[in-house]
Formats: sequence, structure tokens, C-alpha cells
Amino acid sequence: MANFMSRNDLLLLLGFTVVVLTMPIWLTPFGAGYPDLLQRFMIFGIFAVGFNILFGLTGYLSFGHAAFFGVGSYAAVWSFKLLTLDAIPAMIFAVLISGLFALIIGFLSLRRSGIYFSILTLAFAQMSYNLAYSVLTPITNGETGLQLTLNDPRVLDAAIGQAFVGQPVPTLLGQQLGGYAGFYFCAGFLILSFFFAQRVAGSPFGMMLKSIKSNQTRMQFTGFNTRPYALSAFVISGMYAGLAGALLAVTDPLAGAERMQWTASGEVVLMTILGGVGTLVGPVIGAWIIKYFENILSALNDNILTQFWSFLPEGLAEIVVKVTSKFVGDGWHLTLGLVFVIIVIFLPGGIMEGVRRIAATARRSDPPGAKSHQHQPAE
Repeated sequence: MANFMSRNDLLLLLGFTVVVLTMPIWLTPFGAGYPDLLQRFMIFGIFAVGFNILFGLTGYLSFGHAAFFGVGSYAAVWSFKLLTLDAIPAMIFAVLISGLFALIIGFLSLRRSGIYFSILTLAFAQMSYNLAYSVLTPITNGETGLQLTLNDPRVLDAAIGQAFVGQPVPTLLGQQLGGYAGFYFCAGFLILSFFFAQRVAGSPFGMMLKSIKSNQTRMQFTGFNTRPYALSAFVISGMYAGLAGALLAVTDPLAGAERMQWTASGEVVLMTILGGVGTLVGPVIGAWIIKYFENILSALNDNILTQFWSFLPEGLAEIVVKVTSKFVGDGWHLTLGLVFVIIVIFLPGGIMEGVRRIAATARRSDPPGAKSHQHQPAE
């Protein structure tokens, strides 16, 4: 085990697993313990972890990862329609199609670097969105979106004589993936995705990706070809996005072009920067925070705020409610923007930089005599 994974990596993985699996318990007091939101925490956590493999390790900033997210959703829904409602074939199909799509776009985009690479990925994503919205309507069903119907062929299900009553929903070995079952299904994939990203970051391949980020020009001057490594990172990242898109189709069997908009690509960039670029846990935390704001703060209204501030004097409570109402409901983006500005100004390394600072302060505040208990060299 020591050669396979270091002690620190193993403890990090175990701690991450415990935190994820117990989320329905410790998030309930914060109003976020219901299955639908928990599933989105898992899905966009996978999306952010995969994006960090490209951006965090190689330094290539993509503004087009929503294209792979959307392709994964479309591929999964088509698997449900044509093959079977079982989720596993849909996941495999989505990851493979997204990886192939990422290989094509990455091969073209990685001919440039810096801002030119970012603009190319944005252009490809917008082309994908417009194709899905208006040109490829026989495949994507345009603005209506791709949905499951009782008339879908589902040849594998039909071959074993499996029939469905009512609205078709994805299953796992015949069991419906709704509620907390869907959450734990997504949680399992998040933990596996985190483990794989952990192994990539600590592998020789990951070291090469970090070298590309550190000084790609110097590597090229020494005769080292960096493009295959950057392209591999791009494809892996795209497959992560496809996996996340497929999971979203599993929990909500609908695929629409809006999942490929540039705003979705920008959202995963914010998640990664907010949590900490290049860290393992940071992008996941960033994804959770943004989705929490989107689903919890956006649901608050004046009546809820009035009850919350009811302990204040009447006149003061009205003023506070009027001010805070601008930061919730439709104005939740204002709160997110303020949090993002504060993080960027005071913690350029994201939330994980704050965690590291707190840990360093705690170490410095240890009693002076604590060092005397450390192992001393034998005389």
C-alpha cells in the first residue's frame, strides 16, 4: 500500500469519502440535505475536479468545457432511448463520446496557447451550442430538449422483455435512481473521480503536466514535445465533463442545449478559482459553495428574511430586511460576486489557501516544548 499511495494521500481520500457520504446528515441544518441538491453537489464536483486536471495542472484555461458536459448529457439520454434505461451503459457511452469530442477539439485548440487557446475553446463551445439549438434538431430536439418517451425502442430492454409503466426513469440493475439512491450513486462516482485525479496528480504523468504549467517554453527548447501530454489532459478533463453531464441526465433525464452555453463553462472556472486552482479538494468545495448559493440563497424572500431578523427592533428589522433582500432571491449573484471578489483579493489561491494559512498559524502557535517530543537522532 505504501508504494501504491502515500499515507497523506490515503488519509485525504478517506476523509473526503467520509465527508461526502455523510453530507445528508451535516448539511441538513443548513437547509441543503435534500437529495436533488446533494446530487448536484456531486455532479458539479466531478465537473470541477475534471476541469482542474486541465487548468490546475497544465495552466490551460478552457472556456468551452460546457460543450463536453452537454455532449455527455445527450449521449446518456440517447442511450436511455435506444439501448436501455440502465445507467451504466449510458455512463460508458457518454464518457467515450465526450472523450472523442474532446480529442477533436483539443487537437485543434492546442495549436495555440494562452488567451488564444481560451478563445478557441469558447468558439468551439458556442458553435456546439448553436448546432444543438438549431442545426442538429433531429438529434438534439432543439430548444425543447431531448426527453424520454414510452415509444422509445430501448432494444436491450425489449430483448429481455422488460416493460415500463408510466414515465420512463433511469435505473441501476432494475432499481430506480431517485432520492437518496441517486445521491449515493453520484457520490460513488465523485469519490472514484477524486481518487483518479489524486493518482494523476501524483504520477509521473502529473509531474509532466505541472512542468508544462511551470515553464512550457523551456521544456520545448530542450526538445521535449509537450503537446501529447497537454492533449491527454484535455481529453481526460473532457471525459470528466461528459461523466458529469451523464449523471445529470441520470438524475434528470433531459438533455438541452442550455447545458452547453458559455455561462456553464464560466461557472466551472469560477468553481475552480474559488476553491483553489491546482488543489484536489478546492474545486469540489468551490462547486458546492456556488451550487449552495444558487439553490438556497436564491430561494430566500422577504417573508423568510422578516422571520430571520424578527429579534431586532421593528424599525431596524425593516431596514436590515430591505438591505439583505438585495443579496438573496434574484440577487444571489451579487452575494456570489462579493464572495468571489473577497477571495481573489485576500486569498488569491482560493479557499484552500485560507485553510493552509490557518494550518500554518496553528503550527506556529504550538507550545515551545512540543518540539522536544519529536524523535531525536541516536548518539
